Amino acid sequence: MSHAPPLGALLRQYAAGSALTCDPVEQGLLNRGYRLRTTRGRYFLKHHFDPETADPAAIARQHRATQRLADLGVPVAPPLTGTDGRTVAVIGGHAYALHPWIDGRHRHGGQLTTRQCARLGALLGVVHASLERVMPTQGHTPARPTDATGATEGSARAEGSARGGAGGSAAAEGVDPARGADPADTFALIDRLLARVRRHRPHDAFDELARHRLLERRALLERHADRRPPQGGSVGWVHGDFHPFNLLYRDGEPAAIVDWDRLGVHPRAEEAVRAAVIFFVRPVGALDLAKVRAYARAYRRTAGAGRDELAAAVHRVWWERLNDFWMLRWHYERGDTRADPQFPAASALAVWWTREYDTVCEAFAG
Repeated sequence: MSHAPPLGALLRQYAAGSALTCDPVEQGLLNRGYRLRTTRGRYFLKHHFDPETADPAAIARQHRATQRLADLGVPVAPPLTGTDGRTVAVIGGHAYALHPWIDGRHRHGGQLTTRQCARLGALLGVVHASLERVMPTQGHTPARPTDATGATEGSARAEGSARGGAGGSAAAEGVDPARGADPADTFALIDRLLARVRRHRPHDAFDELARHRLLERRALLERHADRRPPQGGSVGWVHGDFHPFNLLYRDGEPAAIVDWDRLGVHPRAEEAVRAAVIFFVRPVGALDLAKVRAYARAYRRTAGAGRDELAAAVHRVWWERLNDFWMLRWHYERGDTRADPQFPAASALAVWWTREYDTVCEAFAG
C-alpha cells in the first residue's frame, strides 16, 4: 500500500489496540483516509496531507469545534484523544487524527425526499447557529476564497465523483473576496482557455463543448457585466465544504458531517446557496427548485437568516458561477480530467441560472 501510515506508532499513541486491517478509502484532494480495524474497534484514520490544511494547530481547532458541536447534539464525529491528551498525532512530520468509524452512505439531493431536503437545510442552519455559539468571531476576518486550483476538496469529489457536478470553486483565482470576480479578468481567462482549446490535439468532443461554452459564457458576461455584486454580507464560522460527500446518512437521517478541513469565517448564506447548488443540480444543468425551496426555508428558520441575506447570497454565487472555469483550467492547464464528466451539467447550469435568475432567487428567498 503506497503512503502507508505508521500504524504501530499511531495505535500506541491512541491506545487503540493492534491493527487487524487497514484499507485506504476513496482519496480526496486534501487528505488521505483509511478504514482501520483493530483489536479494539473500527476507526477512520485521517492523514492530513495537503500543506494548506495540515497545520496541527488548525486541525486541533477543527477538532475542538466538532467536539463542542457534538456536545450540542450536532451529528459529527469528533476525533479520539491520544494518551498525551492531544487529538492530533504528528509522526515523521505528518499530521494524523483517529476518528470513530461511522456507518452510513452519501446521498445526493435526487435521492432525498422533500422532507429530507428540509431536514438538510435545517441541519446546515443548526451548524451555522451552533458555530456562532462555540467559536469566537471577534478578531477573525473572512478567509480568502479558495481559488480554482484549490477548489474545495468536495468540489472535485461531489462534482467529479472522485470521492466534489455543478458546484465548483469558491471563487476564481485572484478574486477580490469582498466583491467577487472582475469580468475583465474573466474575459482574459476565456481568451487564454480558448487558445488552449484551439491548440489541443487530438481535437475531440470535449474540446467542442468547451469552445461552445466559453463563447456562450463570454456573451453572457458581456450582457451582465454591470451586475458584479457589491461587498458581501455578514460572516461567521462555516463548515467550508458542505456537500453530499461530506455528509453520511443512516436510516434516512444525517449520521455525521465530516471533513472540517475548510472550517473558517465566510459569509454563511453563501455556503447555504453553494451547498444547495451541489445537492440539487440535475444532470441537465438545472436546479430542482421544489427541493431548493424546502431546503432554503428550513435553513432560514434555523440559522436566523433573512430573505434579503439569502437573495444577496444567491446573486453572489450566481456571479461566481458565471465567472468560474475551474473544470476547464484543470483539464487544459493541469491535464487533470477527473471533473470532465461533470462539465456538461456544470456549464449548462450557469446558462440556465442566468435565464431563470428571478425564479431561483424566489426559491431561496421567497
